[in-house]
Amino acid sequence: MDLAPKPTANKVNWSWTSALIGAASATAAAALISGKPKDPTFHLISIKLTSFKINLSNINADLTLTVHVSNPNITPIHYSSTTMSIFYDGSFLGEAHVKAGSQPPRSCRVLELPARLDGIELAHHAGKFFADVAKREMALDAKVEISGTAKMLWWEHRFKVHVECHVTVDPVVLDVIDQENESQLELFLAS
Repeated sequence: MDLAPKPTANKVNWSWTSALIGAASATAAAALISGKPKDPTFHLISIKLTSFKINLSNINADLTLTVHVSNPNITPIHYSSTTMSIFYDGSFLGEAHVKAGSQPPRSCRVLELPARLDGIELAHHAGKFFADVAKREMALDAKVEISGTAKMLWWEHRFKVHVECHVTVDPVVLDVIDQENESQLELFLAS
């Protein structure tokens, strides 16, 4: 009789549940690593004068700003309406309205923003304005803060994008000559 213990094979308990949880965790980790938030880009394509109104107490110019917006992120975004402030020579000159909307992941979109400029405020800078018209270069600054949500997997995260633009335009024909845009994305991980 052989009294030596017989070798037993260690049996590993394997289940589909563990495999699915592991695969989901790996997918989520890969999405988070490749999904590091990137700043969106904004590029002013054109400015079009839509109306010029003069009445006894006010002068207004209505414009349409055509802006190219790019969402380089892997998640779709939804954003609320906001107002872009436009400045000339350090003074508030007017505003453009951004309607609420959404943008798919890794996509580009062209937005047309209605804007109104205050002619009376521009008149306060008449000397500089006429000098800019003579040299056909006018510097404008714009600032906007856009808030919204980005959905990644099952979670929605709030975000805020602060955009500052410095644009040089030809004030005679309203062509965009040059521009510098800075955007800074802030992502709120806790809802």
